[in-house]
Amino acid sequence: MEALERFNFKPGTHCRQKVIFIQCEKDQELIKRIKAVEGTRWSTRKKVWYIPDTPVNRKLFNLEQIKHVSKEAEAELLKFRAHLLSRRYSGNTVKTYTDALRSFLLFMNEKEISTITNEDLIYYNTHYILKNNLSSSYQNQIVNAIKLYFKTIQQKSLDLDKVYRPRREKNLPNVLSKEEVKAILEAHHNIKHKAMLSLIYSCGLRRSELLNLRPADIDSKRNIVIIKQSKGKKDRITPLSPKILELLRNYYKVYRPVNFLFEGQEPGSQYSEQSLQKVLKTALEKTKINKPVTLHWLRHSYATHLLESGTDLRYIQELLGHNSSRTTELYTHVSTKSLQQIRSPFDDL
Repeated sequence: MEALERFNFKPGTHCRQKVIFIQCEKDQELIKRIKAVEGTRWSTRKKVWYIPDTPVNRKLFNLEQIKHVSKEAEAELLKFRAHLLSRRYSGNTVKTYTDALRSFLLFMNEKEISTITNEDLIYYNTHYILKNNLSSSYQNQIVNAIKLYFKTIQQKSLDLDKVYRPRREKNLPNVLSKEEVKAILEAHHNIKHKAMLSLIYSCGLRRSELLNLRPADIDSKRNIVIIKQSKGKKDRITPLSPKILELLRNYYKVYRPVNFLFEGQEPGSQYSEQSLQKVLKTALEKTKINKPVTLHWLRHSYATHLLESGTDLRYIQELLGHNSSRTTELYTHVSTKSLQQIRSPFDDL
């Protein structure tokens, strides 16, 4: 496997077996290469890929040549993680920032952390991030993590203005037509799978928001869904469609969830992200929709369809839980309502 620098390997144990944990940025091409290795599995609990720790796999990844962070760096990573947890950062942010800092400290392994300067960060940016063509979003995550670490743990500031930071990519949200959404939501006969996908679209939920819902969060008397402590540690409410309420009542009669609204095979356990992804994947296979649809596409489609039906942008911002109106304004660029009213000059030829 080429470009090993883009992966972080760590021997360990999982389910009482010796394994090699593999971490990388959220890049579909990198993940595809990991999954191509025989025996690759995803740990829902640890949120990391892993493979059996065998001589064959060690040879495959040249593990004898891969460095591990120093004891000093490992201790600093623990301090940084403890700080993030004490400030109540989300689990995903804690993992992302500590992994990013680990990457930097591994690159600086031969140097004492207290002697690291701004020039070292510029060198790392040039000879690791840019050299390996890492994504701009991952680059910003790494730089943000390093900045926060030195400010809070080392209590010194690095001049990040001297580090090249790319402009944010302005990608348009991916949106499905109403016909495509309907086909996806009706693809499953299993009422649990249908209810999960339908609730994401009908309320514009993030994946984690759906999985964290509890039965008490469905307020049938007020016809709302209460979303607690979501992104940015914020609570919000969204309207509950009468059709969804009827679907959820039928689902509840069959499954009788105890703890979470949607539970795994064990009573009271949270439904896993991987299983939810498979629910969508199966629906796409049944509908023969050949687009790279993700669960977030349903949220984007919800917002765009609201906008096209005349809902004020300020209400959509509240429903989605966006901090900035600029984030919500992206949906104006993919809405076809105004575009369809424009007559092409080609029609006059």
